[in-house]
Amino acid sequence: MLVGCLRILTDGYYFATITEILVLPRFQGQGIGSRLLGMAKEVSPASLYFGAQPGTEPFYEKNGFEKGMQSYTFRKERK
Repeated sequence: MLVGCLRILTDGYYFATITEILVLPRFQGQGIGSRLLGMAKEVSPASLYFGAQPGTEPFYEKNGFEKGMQSYTFRKERK
């Protein structure tokens, strides 16, 4: 049974981002997400940049990540 996954998008040299990290709710709090982040840090060819959902910042900080650059958003209006 797959209980968690993490996906990295990278150019292989300069840029890497975590596009998603998912752990089934009933398996959260068991260290699975932390282990996935640890593996991401090991295999990523570049520094990792990503945005965090509001409220998840303590999880990332606990795992050695620092709050970094600001992001910008363009919202496309639906017609």
